[in-house]
Amino acid sequence: MSDVTSLLTTANRKELSQLLGKVNLHLLYKATVHGFDDDAFHAKCDKQGPTITVGYNKSGFIFGGYRGTDFGDCSDQVDNKTFLFRIPSEGKVPVYAVKKDAVTLWSNRQALSHFGYSLLHLLKSRETYGQYSFLNKSESNFLAVNDKLLIECEAYRVEELKTPWRHLTWTTGKRQEQINFIESYKPYMSSVSKARVLLIGPIGAGKSSFINSVNSIFRGHVTSRVLAGSGPTSTTTMYSTYSFRGGKDDKSLPFILCDTMAMGDKGGILSQDIISIIKGHVPNKYQFKAASPINADTADYIKSPTVGGRIHCVVYVINAGKVTECSTDIKNEIRAIRSQINKLEVPQVVLLTKVDEECPLIAKDLENVYHSDHIEKKVSAVGQQLGIPISCIIPMKNYWSDHELHYATDILILSALVQILRYADDYFENLHNLPSNI
Repeated sequence: MSDVTSLLTTANRKELSQLLGKVNLHLLYKATVHGFDDDAFHAKCDKQGPTITVGYNKSGFIFGGYRGTDFGDCSDQVDNKTFLFRIPSEGKVPVYAVKKDAVTLWSNRQALSHFGYSLLHLLKSRETYGQYSFLNKSESNFLAVNDKLLIECEAYRVEELKTPWRHLTWTTGKRQEQINFIESYKPYMSSVSKARVLLIGPIGAGKSSFINSVNSIFRGHVTSRVLAGSGPTSTTTMYSTYSFRGGKDDKSLPFILCDTMAMGDKGGILSQDIISIIKGHVPNKYQFKAASPINADTADYIKSPTVGGRIHCVVYVINAGKVTECSTDIKNEIRAIRSQINKLEVPQVVLLTKVDEECPLIAKDLENVYHSDHIEKKVSAVGQQLGIPISCIIPMKNYWSDHELHYATDILILSALVQILRYADDYFENLHNLPSNI
């Protein structure tokens, strides 16, 4: 339920999830919302499969247990996978395993989350009791049973996550590997020093936010270098190119991100201007004109662009939450532009942004992005609508409301940038192998 909020922090949930492998914890029951009542508990939790029940006492202790079988079963059971846990204020979650082949699940509808006689939560009396006869080891007060007042009780369904539909390593080592790749990247063509990437997409999709996010990673803090907004009109009204600096020597990085006026049903960037940008004819800080595209007679028009001045990869930025809402006119415009870009043999990528807002599983933990069936379906829908291969569509979360960097967000952004640079190299290699260059 979207209006019921867990008392567990994101870190708490992640620690508990890791005790059971790659799982999601889905909140089923919360006593202060659904009632300190046996029937309310069973109405929410019976026949839900494996669960974790968490109790909170007035002293601030958090404790509970895992059971691998359904609530509502009518017989006492042996479950050697059952364990109890306590969540400390810091450090790892200690786990207390049950004795082998002990009756650990006691079926008494009045004593809820009853793990044998080792831990009982009594909802109607709002009390909790603990004993140690069924545990492999005893530790006095391990569940703070001297404070028996139960001020909250929550139950979570343990949902095993399926094999990810795309693999990505989520470690700080991977993050550094990605940064090293980007900082040491050299375009396939020696005559080009930087890969040039064009971002296009509808209003509010996150083009400018992606540029800010990339800049934030290499500056080491969240930045707002590019004006970004969420209103009904585009905050970008001119063509702007952005270079970046990073590394120990604060050296210039080997790529340029190019921002443009947003696409729109009315008053958006003209498709002719997009093609002119890709061909390298549009100067930096060119102010777009809604009624007339740039042409050879326009002041500052670049008549003979170099290879380095062209666009080497085009990135469509699309809000994951508006895939189905995107107007037919914009979809048709993207298809038409894509057809022209194909003739130029420029690689094209899609960033599917705001996936954390679209999927609660990802909002809880960004590392679940490639476990999400919902986002996988969104990726497939975009591929079908725009005729873009699934491998070229990358789910994305930008730094938008954050004040601090997070390694998982960095990894997702950097993985997209690494892939974009690889596609740019495909363009350079194809260009290098043309008969005129052999």
